[in-house]
Amino acid sequence: MGAGKTTIGRLLARKLNRRFVDSDHEIEARTGATIPWIFEIEGEACFRKREADVIRDLSAQDGLVLATGGGAVLNPKSRAYLAERGTVIYLRASIGSILQRTSHDKNRPLLQTADPRAKLEELLEQRDPLYREIADLVIDTGRPNVQSMVQTILDQLAAQENARARRLARTPMNEQAQPHLTLNVDLGERSYPIVIGPGLLDDGALLARHIQGQKVAIVTNTTVAPLYLERVAGHLRGAGREVVEIVLPDGEEHKNWQSLNLVYDALLQAKCDRKTTLVALGGGVIGDLTGFAASSYMRGVPFVQIPTTLLAQVDSSVGGKTGINHPLGKNMIGAFYQPRAVLADTATLDTLPARELAAGLAEVIKHGAILDAAFFDWIEANVEQLIKRDPQALAHAIARSCEIKAEVVRKDEREGGLRAVLNFGHTFGHAIENGLGYGEWLHGEAVGCGMVMAADLSARLGLIDPASVERVRALVRAAGLPASAPDLGEARWIELMAVDKKNEGGEIRFILLKPLGSPAITTAPLEHLRSTLAACSG
Repeated sequence: MGAGKTTIGRLLARKLNRRFVDSDHEIEARTGATIPWIFEIEGEACFRKREADVIRDLSAQDGLVLATGGGAVLNPKSRAYLAERGTVIYLRASIGSILQRTSHDKNRPLLQTADPRAKLEELLEQRDPLYREIADLVIDTGRPNVQSMVQTILDQLAAQENARARRLARTPMNEQAQPHLTLNVDLGERSYPIVIGPGLLDDGALLARHIQGQKVAIVTNTTVAPLYLERVAGHLRGAGREVVEIVLPDGEEHKNWQSLNLVYDALLQAKCDRKTTLVALGGGVIGDLTGFAASSYMRGVPFVQIPTTLLAQVDSSVGGKTGINHPLGKNMIGAFYQPRAVLADTATLDTLPARELAAGLAEVIKHGAILDAAFFDWIEANVEQLIKRDPQALAHAIARSCEIKAEVVRKDEREGGLRAVLNFGHTFGHAIENGLGYGEWLHGEAVGCGMVMAADLSARLGLIDPASVERVRALVRAAGLPASAPDLGEARWIELMAVDKKNEGGEIRFILLKPLGSPAITTAPLEHLRSTLAACSG
């Protein structure tokens, strides 16, 4: 309230040649009563219901500039109507400015208290996150020149439209037709959306909706930064955010304490507070490391995942596993900490090296092998299209993988039992990564080979038939992944696999197949493990 919505809205409507409507005035016209009278006689709840009805009706019309009441965002349906049907502009004003503008206004029932400042502070704390959730533009109204503020709005609206036009111009028609898909990771109050589709990095409003504080820290690496950092940071700055850019060295070998401390150093030097949001812009290493930094900086700050690799989009960005590597074991230091949102722009896969794309396909294959035999069949039939980066095939692979993982996470967020099945191929794979040195093989390459070894061990235990082993091996090879493991030596293999989070009571626990499309969590006799190591290494 008191931010200047009516004044600025009227002028903006004239500039855009549109009709101006104030929702409060519309309510008064419909009821024949003033807003203070409705509050006094009917109460705030009844007023909010009338307000929601007005916003529902007006937001369905074209050619309007609509000024809403300051509390309209309290109604979830109203927020949805505003976000989906129009461009939302949040006029932000300081408490001092609002008090100055409203001190003699008796038509604001919520401010008719002994301490208006305290009331405004309470309202702002409640409403500001909701304003930011749906705002496409955030405009500070501290400047006295209304004409200047309106021109700023017009300039930013034009910039958004130009960016959209450029995106459409460079996007093939078959990709333009793809709608963005939104899935939900259902974890109660920690639930969050996964948005999948092309062009998400150009939708600055989408990311801004998930940023609550004024300050944002983008964590990325030396490979991704030249491609996407300026674009993401520019959108956030255009939405009125202060952006801190943190660029780390690239590679699994840098997923360690040194890189984590670089993030902490940058956050502290920029005086980032608990309302700062961290944005992970990159692959699985950046996502895991940024999430762990967010979980531990000032005992927890919000973060958003923007995965730019296939592996991160189908697996590591979803589910809240965060962490860093230790010289004695992969991902042994970390926390379960859920993001506010995952925004998977499939267009980033266009710049992904072929080796990285294949590494991501390993996690896609994993989801089918352990939990969806029909999906495994689909991957076999479409692996060539996936390698060729067919947009429709990739979109389906990403969406189905995210659906499978989201359902597992919903049932077992902290890996108390079921979630361990997502580690199919990882016991062998982590041993390969650690044994060769982090970065020698990509994580997905190690997992792909690890799945072949796990399938082989499954057959030796009588859980699947030899034909299923060959199907797994053939699909791993078709995806461009290694199917033969390095010869680490039997003693070294067992030593490395003994350091695994799934192990209990000193025994190595494996995720195996029983049959293809279903998982089994079990130990294995040493003689069978030795046979698998001998057969699959070389």
